[in-house]
Amino acid sequence: MPPHPRHASAPTPPPEPPPPFPAAPPEAGRGLTPEALSRLDAYGRELASGGVIRGLIGPREVPRLWDRHLLNCAALAELMQPGELVADIGTGAGLPGLVLALIRPDLRVILVEPLQRRCDFLAEMIKCFELGKRVSIRRGKANVVPPCQADVVTSRAVAALDELAAWSLPHARVGGRLLALKGQRAVEELAAALPVLGRWGAEADASVETCGAAWLENPVLVVRATRRR
Repeated sequence: MPPHPRHASAPTPPPEPPPPFPAAPPEAGRGLTPEALSRLDAYGRELASGGVIRGLIGPREVPRLWDRHLLNCAALAELMQPGELVADIGTGAGLPGLVLALIRPDLRVILVEPLQRRCDFLAEMIKCFELGKRVSIRRGKANVVPPCQADVVTSRAVAALDELAAWSLPHARVGGRLLALKGQRAVEELAAALPVLGRWGAEADASVETCGAAWLENPVLVVRATRRR
């Protein structure tokens, strides 16, 4: 006997399509070369489509991908020297590590990420953009994977700076730098993290830098510290 209408399950509505990926804002052209902007646009479209479908970013982030994600990661390149090896801790969908690799063909990048589904996406992006000679993935938590001996260790929205420094600085070579993208509490977080930074001799020159001031409407705050031991 067919179920009573009261007990019939309602059909599951189809998932809503992701919002359209917006065009790059004018400031992007002031801070990036046409080639870099083209690659970043293509990556943004991948995030706005497959990245949303696979749960790597939320659909509400798509309209603000440029301002909140892509461009503030790109601004970090101002603090990179030519040819450096960059380790990106907790890279997620590639922010900022993959962005840096896309806009700076001179950089070598190690993407450190524990979740397999994110690593799968990163591997697809490396193949899509032909980055295999310069970009690699290390799957695992930062405190578990072997030290990267990087010139620069980056991170974004991973943890408070005191905890983040304990994870990140072991991956920097002596003389290498920690560059952590932070928000408006950057100065407070730096003050709280000084004891941890001191374990690696990184408290001496630790500071908060501003990136993208010449071209971004909202410049980026970055905590910078150099490992001395």
